[in-house]
Amino acid sequence: MDNNRRTFLKIAGFSVALGLGGGIPLSLQAYTPADVEYVPTNAQITGKRWGMVIDTRKFTKPEDFQRVIEACHQTHNVPDIQGNEEIKWIWTDHFEQVFPSSSNPYLAERYEQQDFLLLCNHCNTPPCVRVCPTKATFQRPDGIVMMDFHRCIGCRYCMAGCPYGSRSFNFSDPKPYVQNLNPDFPARMRGVVEKCTFCAARLEQGQMPACVEASNGGLIFGDLSDPDSEIREVLRENFTIRRKVELGTNPCVFYIV
Repeated sequence: MDNNRRTFLKIAGFSVALGLGGGIPLSLQAYTPADVEYVPTNAQITGKRWGMVIDTRKFTKPEDFQRVIEACHQTHNVPDIQGNEEIKWIWTDHFEQVFPSSSNPYLAERYEQQDFLLLCNHCNTPPCVRVCPTKATFQRPDGIVMMDFHRCIGCRYCMAGCPYGSRSFNFSDPKPYVQNLNPDFPARMRGVVEKCTFCAARLEQGQMPACVEASNGGLIFGDLSDPDSEIREVLRENFTIRRKVELGTNPCVFYIV
């Protein structure tokens, strides 16, 4: 490591310690750096505060989950690496891991045996953004927490800051593990962090997130700030819970259980 990079890393670490990594950029574009202004196109789907509802009642078979996971991972060139170097944008786990503060010894059997989808929660107060020393991870004005792969220095402070395990680190070059590379989405490199982006690039093209399209109605995506939106109607009509709300991150992914 040369002296310039070593000096930069020292400064970056000091900035994190002082809590100076939390600036919110003006950019609306999916991968435009935070200091470059972007003018949205007419085709773009816009919202003031994006959120998602996961209707767990509609995920009853393994193929229901797999269809959604494959749609996301194929769209975003997520490498298929097994073991400790696994990369995941959306995945499944059991109730006690997903909702640890809601678990109890007398939990209904159907919840104990049920899988739940997990992804980045795009929190209103994302700790990952606050601790990133380079603004490689930043929050757009519409709430989506993004990753600028070119700015990421691989310090993994964001992974330590995220209480949901929603980020993965590329210990190896991921490209050899990607089948059917999608040329419309940037491939990553060794030494950077990646995660779900609520399909920000697709929203700019007037398309809904890939996982939503593949879910057969099991995922509802929309603008939480719009009281007339579908997602707000679903939230009014159903009891929902969120992950680890006691931490104060205010996650924007809701679960109908």
